[in-house]
Amino acid sequence: MTYHTTLELLGHSHRFVPNYACRTQKNLIAVIGGINADISFHMAELLSQYKVPQLTFGSFSPEKSDVTQVPSFYRMVPNEAHQFIGIIGLLQHFGWTWIGIFAVDDTGGDHFLQILEPLLSSNKICSAFTKRIPKQGLLLLLNDLADMASNIYPYIIEEKVKTCLIYGESMTLLWLSTFVALADSGHMGNGTFGKVWITTAQIDFSVTGFLTRRNFHIFQGTLSLAIHSNTLSAFQTYLHNIKPYFMHGDGFRQGFWENAFGCLLASPRAPMELDGICTGEERLETLPGLIFEMDMTGHSYSIYNAVYMVAHSLQTMEASRSNHRMMLQGEIDEEFQHWQLHSFLQGISFNNSGGAALYFNENWEILAQFDILNVLIFRNTSFLRVKVGSVDPSAPEGKEVTIHEDMIVWHRSFNHMLPLSVCSLSCKPGYQNKRKESEKFCCYDCIKCAEGMFSHEKDMDDCLKCPQDQYPNKEQDKCIPKLTTFLSYEEPLGVSLAVVAALFSLVTLLVLGIFIKHRHTPIVKVNNQDITYTLLISLLLCFLCSFLFLGYPGNINCFLRHSAFGIIFSVAVSCVLGKTVTVVLAFMATKPESSMRKWVGKKLSNSVVFFCSLIQVGICIMWLGTSPPFTHIDMQSLTKEIVVKCHLDSAIMYYFVLGYVGLLAAISFMLAFLARKLPDTFNEAKCITFSMLAFCSVWLSFVPTYLSTKGKYVVAVEIFSILASSAALLCCIFFPKCFIILLQPGLNSKKHLIRRKT
Repeated sequence: MTYHTTLELLGHSHRFVPNYACRTQKNLIAVIGGINADISFHMAELLSQYKVPQLTFGSFSPEKSDVTQVPSFYRMVPNEAHQFIGIIGLLQHFGWTWIGIFAVDDTGGDHFLQILEPLLSSNKICSAFTKRIPKQGLLLLLNDLADMASNIYPYIIEEKVKTCLIYGESMTLLWLSTFVALADSGHMGNGTFGKVWITTAQIDFSVTGFLTRRNFHIFQGTLSLAIHSNTLSAFQTYLHNIKPYFMHGDGFRQGFWENAFGCLLASPRAPMELDGICTGEERLETLPGLIFEMDMTGHSYSIYNAVYMVAHSLQTMEASRSNHRMMLQGEIDEEFQHWQLHSFLQGISFNNSGGAALYFNENWEILAQFDILNVLIFRNTSFLRVKVGSVDPSAPEGKEVTIHEDMIVWHRSFNHMLPLSVCSLSCKPGYQNKRKESEKFCCYDCIKCAEGMFSHEKDMDDCLKCPQDQYPNKEQDKCIPKLTTFLSYEEPLGVSLAVVAALFSLVTLLVLGIFIKHRHTPIVKVNNQDITYTLLISLLLCFLCSFLFLGYPGNINCFLRHSAFGIIFSVAVSCVLGKTVTVVLAFMATKPESSMRKWVGKKLSNSVVFFCSLIQVGICIMWLGTSPPFTHIDMQSLTKEIVVKCHLDSAIMYYFVLGYVGLLAAISFMLAFLARKLPDTFNEAKCITFSMLAFCSVWLSFVPTYLSTKGKYVVAVEIFSILASSAALLCCIFFPKCFIILLQPGLNSKKHLIRRKT
């Protein structure tokens, strides 16, 4: 039908043209039309062959805009690609991520879906369903309509899908309302049916007609993308002055007038006294909006601009021809052809009566905005379109869409609240989305962020890690700074350890004083007096060494801390080993003709202490010379704290130091254990055995505790081990002797010491 009409237009048509009293037209200059892609491009297939300019006022997909394929094709509306920006912007603004799509079943609908689906996915929006609607003019049997209605209706009433996008023609709305009416007439009467409908620029509510809008209340609150139109004052004046008799033979105006006003235009032969005769003074502005709108729609505005584009181009071309005639000194030029209009159309630029600048870009398209309209439908099926926003393609990225939300009136079923159209409710901060299996990515469960992670926005796919110097709060929706900690003198644990260390240091000094005061008594002199003093002094230093582990761990402090501990403890354990060796050799030398007599004396025990301590000194010098400990800010070990500690750059060397002390203690324990049954009066082995047993127990338990403890409590474990093992040596070895010296002086005599056990 389109081909036939276009061919007639290319010929000399004598047929009726609405709104004109047509006569023979000798020269076709340009064609304006049509409203949809199929008709426009069917026309273009013929018109382009003759290079007839075609100015279309429909909105088409970007694939249809290649001017190299259709060189005579001009678009009076913005590119449809800008319409996608408006659709995505609307959905994102209101947070609608679960939508339904109804698209007309033609090539335009195919192109629309091919472009839209990837855009939705990239913007985290899902289509719950996509249903195709018959195109305009398709005749269906009643049974077919009923089947289609039963198929589409469940999707229309889907509870989660509160937002539906409609792409198609004006009559697509009629199809949808018809499907609802056929499937469930109850919804049409009680008004409980509520959706947010988003329609594209191809759909015009006014085209649907009065009779077809009886059930249109389901479209109340529709957000409609429309081609931008300016207010034209001259157009209003034109409508106010229209009379039915202005154009004799204009059948379109006569038929409209009689239908709109419900009267008959009198003919010369009709008697004037008949009732219902039109006076001709009726005014269009008195008609209700559902019959006739006084405002110019976007499509009409595009047609208006197209007419003036052609008119201005013709005027420019005529002026150019007049100048050419003057140059030829009055010679008659041949009649211009339609293909000559292209150069003038492509270069035309002017302002219309509304003040809008009109010109074509390099793709022969008008640069303009889309308006976002809110459609209000009243009980008498009349409607009002209120502009609530716009889509400006020339705006900065991310700001193309402007929406005045407070101006929008929603369907009454929403109780004036913003509709919610999502598959799953938003996950609040502190949670992350977990996609449901076999469902689209918009459908998810909310799960708490893992320990140490946070999410500060809604609907985050993954939780984040805080910076190293921060940690998540209890709600895990933000990060808060970590506290810097170390074992200080200002906290109860540090004060307690410092007091214990000071008390044991005083006790050690007291014991040393007792031994010095009673240095001439047999119990002091009997077992190498020098080693006894050395052991007490080393124990004193062991207790004082714990103070190196308290307070801020500076580099000097770290450098001295573990090496001093290792050397001092080696001296102390070496003294115990020397005392043990002295006891064992002393009793071995009592045997007749024993070769051990020459080893008994201070020289051997002092040598043991010196050489055993010297080995530890060598290990510590090697450690400090190659990889000494240093101050380290540890942000990883603890969730809520930044630990300032001494970093053991070489943990192996540290374990060498501990291992060597343990080796000395083990040898002392074994020797003392073997000598424990020697006569009591000469024997110190039992005390050494108990002291070494306690010493080894402390340090054996230290290793797993040290490895499993974090933060400042690692230092507390070290201090406790130092104090406990030192106290074990002090108590087990020296307290029995102090008891004899102070409370049993009778036992501290030479006579008692030489008495054999019977």
